[in-house]
Amino acid sequence: MPALWIAHVTVTDEEAYGKYAKLAGPAIAAHGGSFIARGGKYVQLEGKDRPRNVVARFPSVEAAVDCYNSPEYQEALSHAKGASERELLVVETSE
Repeated sequence: MPALWIAHVTVTDEEAYGKYAKLAGPAIAAHGGSFIARGGKYVQLEGKDRPRNVVARFPSVEAAVDCYNSPEYQEALSHAKGASERELLVVETSE
């Protein structure tokens, strides 16, 4: 079943986070992921407000988790740590 990777982010260091974004996109694509939403208009209805919201579709939960654990994504993530506050989850779709 397809899965969605959903990230809610507050960027605290634009320069470092930009390095993350440059590396994360190719890592996500290499694992079959494609972006559905990246930082567009949103309305916060409940919970903690994070001004950057990203949704990517993957072929499966396993593909998304493999992406997260891949050396390429972990290299990208090293730039986001300390440059952002984030929550990230993967959820299987009902399709």
